[in-house]
Amino acid sequence: MIMPRGSDQLLLPVNPVFMWASLLVAFGLNLLPLGRLAAMPDFLALVLVFWNVHQPRRVGIGVAFVFGLFMDVHEGALLGQHALAYTLLSFFATTIHRRVLWFSLPAQALQILPLFFAAHAVSTLVRLATGGTFPGWNLLLAPLLEALMWPLVSLALLAPQRRPPDPDQNRPI
Repeated sequence: MIMPRGSDQLLLPVNPVFMWASLLVAFGLNLLPLGRLAAMPDFLALVLVFWNVHQPRRVGIGVAFVFGLFMDVHEGALLGQHALAYTLLSFFATTIHRRVLWFSLPAQALQILPLFFAAHAVSTLVRLATGGTFPGWNLLLAPLLEALMWPLVSLALLAPQRRPPDPDQNRPI
């Protein structure tokens, strides 16, 4: 197996329970009544992109669509607004997942940043097309915050997969 340049060790397979638990925790964070600021980062979108990049066969477009419908129902938004944004986000994250893994974590954040901007733009355009109000220019801060959180989320979600250092010097792996 060819390892990407950024990783110096092999990772254990992801535990499906941990993966789904992280998605549910991110969904729960989005449900917290922290005030509806336009600059609030979308934790669920961040974790969806992470798992789409690292496990594209397990978390795909269908999962993003269902979580998007749940967010639409929670926020009382037009049914399909978040579903469309999360579906497009998931599609493009899956499309570039091989390329993203070759970069370091800060460079990955720069690669993912346009996806977050596009998802917020799609959601805002759907809101405006249906007669909603413009949330303000501080909406541009949310994708930046999500990209800044990418290295922290990556380290936290990859931590259970890291192997402990093996002191056996005779084994090559």
